[in-house]
Amino acid sequence: MACIYPAPSQSPEILYPYVAETLETLIAPEENWIANAGNASAALKFLVHDLNWVGFYLAEGDVLRLGPFSGKPAVTEIPIGQGVCGTAAKTGETIVVPDVHQFPGHIACDLFSNSEIVIPLFKNGKLIGVLDIDSPEINRFSDEDVLELKKLAAYLAESIHFPIIG
Repeated sequence: MACIYPAPSQSPEILYPYVAETLETLIAPEENWIANAGNASAALKFLVHDLNWVGFYLAEGDVLRLGPFSGKPAVTEIPIGQGVCGTAAKTGETIVVPDVHQFPGHIACDLFSNSEIVIPLFKNGKLIGVLDIDSPEINRFSDEDVLELKKLAAYLAESIHFPIIG
């Protein structure tokens, strides 16, 4: 069993390789997708500073269905095309929202969330869901954070055996 410890630094060049190594250590020996997605969301929330919600929404027909997450209770179903998560799923593009209060149609789950990044997850070219990350800080996600989080999301999409629901 792997244990995680606080990141040795919040400097991106030290933080993200540490996070990647930690995720690999947690995921590699485990086959269960729920355990892996739960540990991945908890590890990201614990290791990356100033996050208050990290989780997965999985594609199921024309909606995103709540999957494993770390944070306050959340909306369980988001229509594809609505809110930040649904828009990212529809466009297939990562969306960074510096101030969620300025995003038309934002679906608020946690009143303390002020910025958000949503990264679509693909496996074999098919949308399987999104990785949703919220922060209480306005403009929390730098260009470097976006680049590194997209790499981590791609790793998670390939390494976690998410069910492909359709």
